[in-house]
Amino acid sequence: MGERLHGWRRLAGASWGPPNDPQFYGDLEVDAAILQTYLGEVRRRTGVHATVTHLVGKAVAHGLDTVPELRVRLWRGRDYVRETTDVFFIVADGDELTGVKITAAGSKAVVTIAEELEQRVADIREGKDAQLGRTKALMERLPGPVLRTAIKLSSVVTSGLNLDLPQVGLPRQPFGGAMVTSVGGWGVGHAYSPLASYYRVPLLVLVGAIDEKPVAVAGRVVVRPMLRLTATFDHRYCDGLQAARFAAAVREYLANPQAFEPHLTIPEQVPRGVATVDVRERALASEL
Repeated sequence: MGERLHGWRRLAGASWGPPNDPQFYGDLEVDAAILQTYLGEVRRRTGVHATVTHLVGKAVAHGLDTVPELRVRLWRGRDYVRETTDVFFIVADGDELTGVKITAAGSKAVVTIAEELEQRVADIREGKDAQLGRTKALMERLPGPVLRTAIKLSSVVTSGLNLDLPQVGLPRQPFGGAMVTSVGGWGVGHAYSPLASYYRVPLLVLVGAIDEKPVAVAGRVVVRPMLRLTATFDHRYCDGLQAARFAAAVREYLANPQAFEPHLTIPEQVPRGVATVDVRERALASEL
């Protein structure tokens, strides 16, 4: 016969029910010296202010294409392949957060992603994004209880049923196939971000700040600028095997982005183990 719970265990049992959250987490640390060098050259040659966040977004798209099990949407116990590899960037709009979906990010150059995102964010801040304006207007008019129901319903319509209703502020698959957000611009190096149920994406990647750290390279300790990425996965889409393959694909891209950007060849790379990049470049790699 079981014993009655006492003390803290009894209090905990009264506070929570059984776990029902499918989220699991992981983190990845990469050497940012090559990224900083590459970004500096991209800006010099193109005049486009590409950032680490843009590179991570492209790396996420590469990961989705490499692990097709993640490039799906779920509906009524079935998975459906997404038509394109879209990445949703969460960005700051004054004191609020907003976001932009970059369609077909997997087939776009990182410079194109940076330009498109910059223009879309500018349109949002100037009130020129009609679609987002309609969505915000609808959210502002609805009272809290109704808003919760409306969010769930809109998620079913746009992601479950896969309908496109931009005229009422409900675009198809509004959050794309994955999400990217950043806290690096605020100096935060390591954090995690939650997945809301209405996102209906398999993962969300958070970009931290670049910090100098001692690391082991070729058997000796050197100081390198390191970038920490964290990811929140939805267990309904994948397990540890797919998450590990995704992380490997992201690392592959970030280890040598120019290999995936053939239109812009950067001949000079920073040799591993030689910390020649000024860490002040981290400011140039600031978030959007």
